[in-house]
Amino acid sequence: MIDGLLLREMLAAGASLLEKNRETVDALNVFPVPDGDTGTNMSLTAMSAVREVSAREINDAGEAAEAIAKGALRGARGNSGVILSQLFRGFARGVAGAQRIDAKLFAQGLRAGSETAYKAVMKPKEGTILTVARVVAEEAARQAEREPDDLAALFRVMLSSGEAVLRKTPDMLPALKQAGVVDAGGRGLLLIYSGMNAALNGQAIEPAAVLTESDGKAVFEDDHDALTEIKFAYCTEFFIQNLLEQVTEEDVALFRRRLNRIGDCVLVVGDLSLVKVHVHTNDPGKALQAGLALGELVGLKIENMVEQRRERLRKQAEEEDKKQRYGVVAVSQGEGFTRIFNDLNVKGVVEGGQTMNPSIDDLVRAIEGVHAQCVFVLPNNGNIVLAASQACEITKREAHVIPTKNVAMGVAAAVAVQDNLTTEENLERMKEAAERVKTGMITRAIRNSKYEDIEIHEGDIIGLYNGTIASAGISDKAVALELIDMLVKEKDALITLYWGEGETEESAKALIDEISQRYPECDVEMHEGGQPVYPFILSVE
Repeated sequence: MIDGLLLREMLAAGASLLEKNRETVDALNVFPVPDGDTGTNMSLTAMSAVREVSAREINDAGEAAEAIAKGALRGARGNSGVILSQLFRGFARGVAGAQRIDAKLFAQGLRAGSETAYKAVMKPKEGTILTVARVVAEEAARQAEREPDDLAALFRVMLSSGEAVLRKTPDMLPALKQAGVVDAGGRGLLLIYSGMNAALNGQAIEPAAVLTESDGKAVFEDDHDALTEIKFAYCTEFFIQNLLEQVTEEDVALFRRRLNRIGDCVLVVGDLSLVKVHVHTNDPGKALQAGLALGELVGLKIENMVEQRRERLRKQAEEEDKKQRYGVVAVSQGEGFTRIFNDLNVKGVVEGGQTMNPSIDDLVRAIEGVHAQCVFVLPNNGNIVLAASQACEITKREAHVIPTKNVAMGVAAAVAVQDNLTTEENLERMKEAAERVKTGMITRAIRNSKYEDIEIHEGDIIGLYNGTIASAGISDKAVALELIDMLVKEKDALITLYWGEGETEESAKALIDEISQRYPECDVEMHEGGQPVYPFILSVE
């Protein structure tokens, strides 16, 4: 049977194994473009879940699963991270209320997780992490019917069925087959399950840095603002030092149980030399009295959370009066694009992009930091659209996603906002402006590959047309010119070049001069984007 403590250890082991293999999962990228970040996104999401469940003493498995789901959702990054958070969310619902989990209940949680993840994706594709999660859940359910109490057998079936369906993913998605790889998200999920299995069987996995911040201290986040209901009014914190000689570890455990009876958010950590205490309670005196029975109290702090919320609501009401009608949050990749968005009066700029997608929590904070009645969110990356959608659902603000797939589309959408229009009119206007933009991106291949009839060699320059590989060669200028010829059509009037890392203003000017000569009827502009991975981004509209 799995209790809350064992479930926490299993997740920590799974997150550790994924972190150790993060770069390998990142490398399972459909295109030979150096922006694979599935392993990184899933690892950061899993780490966030481990931090959340490790911040509290939880014995019940259902409560531990709920904490895992909360932490994963807050830290979810990229499409793969969001889907992983939904798998954890559904699992928590499937095992809610359970003190311990047997094989049958674990399989029930897996099925609920798969169903929740499928519902979170607007157009689910087979051959992805969703397929792996679903097949594993189905096979686990069959196994649990046969042996409802055998967790070891359940995990053997989970891993064997998962590996089998993962090997089939290239047959389900042509892009995977052409690249010669299996699905990265599915591999990441199986690494988590493998780590959990190791912990279940008592096998050691060297711990990765998933339980600690950079200072090496355990993370405990007491976010009063995040409380939806204040049942216990006083946040009480103190240390117990110089513990009495007769005090034992059992006495400290008894003290922890007493605190759980008079409050919640209980944290009692340390050893017989020093104990840190945190509790939300309506009777701080009882907590202090119980602590005094163990030793001396120092560092006392008691905060009235009801008064804190009252003051916060008052300030929020004052700010509501000052809000503008519309605001924009944009994900930027590069200092140049950040300056461009700032010049366009975008109030919330979130740093992110191909190699570091912002988390749902990052996006929620940005949305809620914009003083506006309605916020439009520009993810500017196809791998961030799902996280942005989840952020808009979580925030208390009215927020809408414009599914921009790159920063050029985001710039066009930001320009289109008008204060005198309704929300629906602005949404339509911004989407139309973004969709009018045709985008070309220049980058370098990181391995030999073949896409349709295009032979690609490691180190080649690749041209992408609206995210699809369209050309390849050895000269970035030649590939860029070939790409611009594909982009420009008869009625187009504006060509914009953004240069990024590895390029200079001089090289950009040389390219833009060539483009101007080819298309004298078009207005031609160039800006420093500062973006990584893609030295040149071209937009045409």
